[in-house]
Amino acid sequence: MNYSAAMEETQQLKTQLDLMQAALDHINQGFSVFDADLKLVAWNRGLWEMLDFPQTLARRGTHLEAFLRVNAERGEYGPGDIEGKIQRRLARAKLFEPHYFERIRPNGQVIAVSGTPLPQGGFVTTYSDVTEDRRRQEKLERTVEERTRALQQSEDWLRLVTDNIPALIAYLSPGPVFRFANRRYADWFGQSVTSIAGRPAPEVVGEDLFREIAPHIERAFEGNAVSYEYERTRPDGTLAYMRSTLIPDMTKDGRTLGIFVLSLDATDQKQAEAALVQSQRMDAVGKLTGGLAHDFNNLLAILMGNLLTLGRMEDPVSKEILDARLSPMLEATKRGSDLIQRLLAFSRGKAIDPQTVSLAGIVSSAGRLLDGSLPSSIELTVRGTDETIAARIDPTQMETALINLAFNARDAMPDGGTLTIALDETRLDELEAKDLGIAPGAYARIAVGDTGSGMDADTQLKVFEPFFTTKSFGTGSGLGLSMVYGFIRQSGGAIQISSALGVGTWLTLYLPLVRLKAVQSPATQSGQAATLKRGQGELLLLVEDDPDVANTVTDQLQNLGYSVLLAESAEDARTLALELPELRGVISDIIMPGQVNGLALAREIRGKRGDLGIALMSGYADWSSLSGQDRSCEFPVLAKPFADDQLADTLQQILMKDR
Repeated sequence: MNYSAAMEETQQLKTQLDLMQAALDHINQGFSVFDADLKLVAWNRGLWEMLDFPQTLARRGTHLEAFLRVNAERGEYGPGDIEGKIQRRLARAKLFEPHYFERIRPNGQVIAVSGTPLPQGGFVTTYSDVTEDRRRQEKLERTVEERTRALQQSEDWLRLVTDNIPALIAYLSPGPVFRFANRRYADWFGQSVTSIAGRPAPEVVGEDLFREIAPHIERAFEGNAVSYEYERTRPDGTLAYMRSTLIPDMTKDGRTLGIFVLSLDATDQKQAEAALVQSQRMDAVGKLTGGLAHDFNNLLAILMGNLLTLGRMEDPVSKEILDARLSPMLEATKRGSDLIQRLLAFSRGKAIDPQTVSLAGIVSSAGRLLDGSLPSSIELTVRGTDETIAARIDPTQMETALINLAFNARDAMPDGGTLTIALDETRLDELEAKDLGIAPGAYARIAVGDTGSGMDADTQLKVFEPFFTTKSFGTGSGLGLSMVYGFIRQSGGAIQISSALGVGTWLTLYLPLVRLKAVQSPATQSGQAATLKRGQGELLLLVEDDPDVANTVTDQLQNLGYSVLLAESAEDARTLALELPELRGVISDIIMPGQVNGLALAREIRGKRGDLGIALMSGYADWSSLSGQDRSCEFPVLAKPFADDQLADTLQQILMKDR
């Protein structure tokens, strides 16, 4: 190659290097290349501007040590042995290993240094000013820290608030799994607020309770707000009623993330409601008293008239004449016993106790109670004898509801009219059910109608509100219809009102239908009852302190084919029961003034002679409160007075059981 050609090639190479240098100078990072001897080969302007190196170093061949010395002498590596700092850095550089580190300069500038080794030795290094990035990162970290503290404070405040609210609060995620519970909720289920988090709901609340509330939880996860009640036994053995509301936690697109749980202790409220129900029931009993007094006077008139007639007869009378006098007397006593038992059952009542019952029997019983309690100007019509139409309800509450509706109808007909109670079944389609706020399907329908004064539209809207009444001050509580409404809704049904001024009012109750199997006809039942189950001379011990009652029951037992031994005290009964091996059974009165009550006596005898059949009898409706015993009686109890067939059935039950 001649000289001119070499010069031209050198010029082209210089031009290319100048172009490369110009490109490197436009990079916003510092750039340097050192060879295997740690001597500077290439750089850009950004390196000198960023790190403020003297321009005298900006030449090929400058050793790395010169750059390190400048930095060390101006304190970039911190105080201490300058030569030592330089030599340690040179030793690391001679390893030619990839490296990255960040160095904070005395002026606060943060430089990120990244070195990559070259194949023939040496390395390429880039220098980046990351000061602003690190400041933004620090600011972000401070913000996150501050917000974390604020969130923790908010959680602490939330925990403080929820723990002091007199309610049970929790949050369930799908599973369902508990994610949060306040202190009261955790305590209620024997957990702590930390131990309850993350645990499956069945494990926390118990399998039995979870089976009961699982359908409500499922509905809530489907996006529905749900309210329900449940009962649970406290550690001290008392029963608590809880009222829970589940609110779904939903996203804008309709997904359910979880459910909020709010539970309140409704025990006091349930007790207050029970007391209010009992008050309303007793109010109805008071209204029934006049009619019942009329019925009892008629019964007493039958008894007295026939007894006086028999007393005036001086000569022996024939069996036909005697039967003619005794039959109406026996029928009157049966009617009186039935009447007083229904009245006592109605007045006694109890809290909501749902059971599947035939509605025809309840409607019929309410009709009999009302029959003598309405003025003669009001005609009572009861329709509906299909005993297969049933519902799961509290029967006493249902009868109370019908009585309240009937008395409201009576008050709306001061000049007389017609009161109708009708029972049938119906099927509600989706539109009809939606209007009533219940599910479509089959329902038992009880309609109570009158031909009274009726109501205007404004009164119909308010009639179910608590304490609303159209009666004069002091004559009505305004709670009757609201309690009927609450009972029907609690039983899964609905109530509908239809009324017009001057025409009358119809109140229609809808209850979810339960279909019972066909019930035996009264004729068949009476035919079966006519055949008494007689004894075969078995020896029975009768414990009764009233001589007249003892004689009457003794006659009944003997007429049924039994032998009878009478004991007038608990002490005599105890001795005879333990000393007579031929004794087969014991019948004892429960309430014996001044003595051991019959239930305690029966249990004592049963403990020593398990072979004896034992039955009890009582003339008290609420004998348990008088005897100081609970109602968990393991023996059959006959309510005085009792007919021969009732006595015969009970004796067969206890004697056959112990054979």
